[in-house]
Amino acid sequence: MPRPKGSKNKPKTAEKTTTISTMDYTELIEEKLNEKTQISAEITSITDQLEALKAQLKDKKKTLNSIEKELTKLETRKAEEEAKAEEEAKKIQLESMLQQLLNSGMSTDEILDKLK
Repeated sequence: MPRPKGSKNKPKTAEKTTTISTMDYTELIEEKLNEKTQISAEITSITDQLEALKAQLKDKKKTLNSIEKELTKLETRKAEEEAKAEEEAKKIQLESMLQQLLNSGMSTDEILDKLK
């Protein structure tokens, strides 16, 4: 097979390569820089909004925790009051029963025997 003649290191012609003028490069660079500054501004804006929302969330959680604590305190107080009222009702009922038994003519010894 014969060797091809001529140099293989020929410079490429302008027809084969697409060249962009320096003016196009500067325009593209300016556009990209503008996009970059806009996106940077949007990022800082979103970051600021995110920080504000985080602070707001933190405040809401603190408020929720304090309300939950107050709620549990109120529930325990309510339960204590109900227990006291129930004991008082039982005591009144027992006293009325004892009074009825005493009025019916039973002696205290007989009443104590019934309670056992």
